[in-house]
Amino acid sequence: MGRDIDHLHHVGHVVTDMKEGLELYRRLGFRLSPPAYPMLSPREGEPPRPFGAANTHANFPRNFVEVVSCVRDDDPDRIPSDAKLVPIQAPPEHLPRLTEAIRRTVAKIASCLARFEGLHILVFKTPDADAVAGRLSSGGIRHGGVSAVRRPVDTAKGPRMEPLRFIELDSDAPEDAGSGRVPEGRLAIAENPSAELLEAQLHMDHPNGAVDLVDSVLCVARAALPDVERRYETYLGRPARAEGPARVFDLDSSRVTLVADADLEAILPGERAPALPAFVAYAVAVRDVGVARKLLEENGFPLRASASGDLFVPAAAALGAAILFRKAEGPKAG
Repeated sequence: MGRDIDHLHHVGHVVTDMKEGLELYRRLGFRLSPPAYPMLSPREGEPPRPFGAANTHANFPRNFVEVVSCVRDDDPDRIPSDAKLVPIQAPPEHLPRLTEAIRRTVAKIASCLARFEGLHILVFKTPDADAVAGRLSSGGIRHGGVSAVRRPVDTAKGPRMEPLRFIELDSDAPEDAGSGRVPEGRLAIAENPSAELLEAQLHMDHPNGAVDLVDSVLCVARAALPDVERRYETYLGRPARAEGPARVFDLDSSRVTLVADADLEAILPGERAPALPAFVAYAVAVRDVGVARKLLEENGFPLRASASGDLFVPAAAALGAAILFRKAEGPKAG
C-alpha cells in the first residue's frame, strides 16, 4: 500500500459560540487569527451581512487547529470585536446557488452541534491528491474526487488567497447513506501547502509553546473497532499497530489513535465519549511541557495525565474536546 498520506492537516473544533471558543483557546495559550466572518447580501440590492460559518485557526509551521461556529444573524453581539468581515461577491444570477451552498454548510455544522459540542473534523495531508484519489477508488472507498478552492491566509506580507486541493471522504455505512459524511464527522485529505506559504503564516508564536498538531483520537463502539480500523487502513495506506488497548496509525511525526469506548478511560483517565463514533481528543507538541503546565495552571484549568504520560485538559473544561500537550521531538523542540 502506498504511503501518500504524510501528516495531519488540521482538526476542527465546532463550538456553539465563537466568543467563548476564542476565550477558551487564548486561555489555553494559543494565539489565534482574527475570526473570519463571511458577509453576503441576502438579496440583490440589500447590504451584506454575516452569513454562514465563522472560523479561526491556531497555526503551526505545517498544520493547524480550526475553531468553527455557525453565524447567528439574530444576535449580532455574538460577533467578536476583532472579527474579520469577508464580503463574498457574486453575480446576481449566481447568488441563489451560492446562498444554498452556504446554507448546506451551516446545516452540517448545526448537525454536528446537535450531536455534541467538540471535535467533528479531521483532515490529513498529502503531497499528491490525485494519487490518493486513485488509490482510494481502487480500494473501494467512496469520495467526492479532487476539489479545488481558494482560502484566505494571513501572512507577513498581508492577506493572500491560496489554492487548496482536497478530497472529501463519504460514508460507507448503510445507516449513513445519503448524508455525505463519515459517521464520526467530516473526514478529508488536503494537499500540502507550499513551504514558502507555511513559513510566511502569522500567529504561530503560541504562549503555550505549541509547534505541531500530532495526534487525533477517535473513539468507537468495541464491536465496530475492527471495521473502523480496516477503513482507516485503506484511507491511510498502512496498517495500525497495537499500543495498549488502542490501535495507532503512525504518520510522519504524527498519528491517529483508535480506541473502543470501554477502553477510553484507560488511555485518557476520566474521559467519556459524548457519542459513538466520535473524535474525542487531539494532541499538540510543545517545546516545554513544564511551561505549558504552568500557563494552564495559572489560567485555572484542571489537568490530568494520559496513560502515556501526556498532560491534558479534560473535555469538560475545554468545550467538549480533550486537549493533550506532548513533548515535541527533534528540531521542533528547540
